[in-house]
Amino acid sequence: MASNPSSSLAGLVLLASRIVCLIVIASFVVFVVDRTGSASTHQQNALTGNTSQPSESSSSTTAKESSLHRTLDEASNALTSPFAGVVSGTDSEWVIRLVRTALALLVYGLGVAFLVRIIRIRT
Repeated sequence: MASNPSSSLAGLVLLASRIVCLIVIASFVVFVVDRTGSASTHQQNALTGNTSQPSESSSSTTAKESSLHRTLDEASNALTSPFAGVVSGTDSEWVIRLVRTALALLVYGLGVAFLVRIIRIRT
């Protein structure tokens, strides 16, 4: 039984869409974990009265950042860069990441899935 070429293309596009969504979600999860961890440390320092600046700690954190983490962030930034203009007026890193992630999931997830469905229906 021969496979329909457009159906194969639709399956490939859907697979790529899922991979892109996984990259964007994984990058956002890593961002959240990093931020909540540093917020916890900051709050503990504030409660104990420790007012020293964690400059040494933050530089060692960036030095320890894995190549996988950097690659994931670079890929996510490249995939969400088309949506950067939407959040160009804000300085909040949380808002920027959340909006760019949500828009990427809408476009690459729902949008591509909708196009794949149309491709499959028309063939």
